[in-house]
Amino acid sequence: MSEHYPRVRLYSVYDTGRYLSIREGVNITFYMRRTHREVAPAVMRALEVYHRAVGPQALGLYADYEGESQKLDDKGWEFVRSELLENVGTNLNLFGDSSDATCYEFFYCGQQFDHPLFPAKPGDVCAAAFWLPTEYLEEHGPGRVRELALELAAVLPFNTGHAGLAFLFPENLLGMHSAIRDLCFRYPGLDIPDLDMATGQIGTRVKGAHWLTFLGQPVLGELGGTAGLRARLHSPHTTVQELEGDRAVVTLGKWPEAGDLEQGRTLPEYRELARILEPWLWRSTNSWSGFTEEDIQRWQRRFLD
Repeated sequence: MSEHYPRVRLYSVYDTGRYLSIREGVNITFYMRRTHREVAPAVMRALEVYHRAVGPQALGLYADYEGESQKLDDKGWEFVRSELLENVGTNLNLFGDSSDATCYEFFYCGQQFDHPLFPAKPGDVCAAAFWLPTEYLEEHGPGRVRELALELAAVLPFNTGHAGLAFLFPENLLGMHSAIRDLCFRYPGLDIPDLDMATGQIGTRVKGAHWLTFLGQPVLGELGGTAGLRARLHSPHTTVQELEGDRAVVTLGKWPEAGDLEQGRTLPEYRELARILEPWLWRSTNSWSGFTEEDIQRWQRRFLD
């Protein structure tokens, strides 16, 4: 266990064996209130940045139209490029070929906002998510992970985004949320991903306070720009960095932290940022197995109450 976060390894047992199904990882996600065709070239460049950073062996499989795993060989990469650059919208999932849940994954949801029969809703976005194992964080250090997140941010036309610790698990598999209920309330800095719901709801809002919180327009402008945001933050280890395109990133300390309420580590920097961002925070309407409505509200307000 790191001093910054717990080691989470939860297994599922099937007839074919015992498999790691839930673990901690580092998640980097960006939300873009733009149509797929507009963002697709930038997403392709971001995927290339990520692929170079993690190495050619980290991603070995992709999910086809039926959800079946296929080898990410030359033919597989042709499929990925075609999906991104030639379609009006797509969903992509690339991942490692290890059965031990290495935590290298790429998710992308690209939506067509200008379909004549299905006009875009206010909450619709295109979203790209990049996963790293905490082993990568430990080997390369938090500075390199932050640098990678900034490299991704530089090529993506995001409205908001975030990077930090999170539970990695198959979101659509029944029962997964039940297994993390107690852990998530103990370690508030371990985020629960909700990408499927976010792509239809988050719009230009913000998904909470994270180790790195990326802010673009209109939220940053409504906060008074980089200078206005910086003036509101007083925690000594919090920094605000201006980015190109009227955007900024807030960094809460050198390392991403999970906190530990049983040990009194309440993450005051995260709480300060959450209070400032409260008017712009997104509230998911999803339901999770093992969570009551009160549980979900308590989780979403974990840095506010």
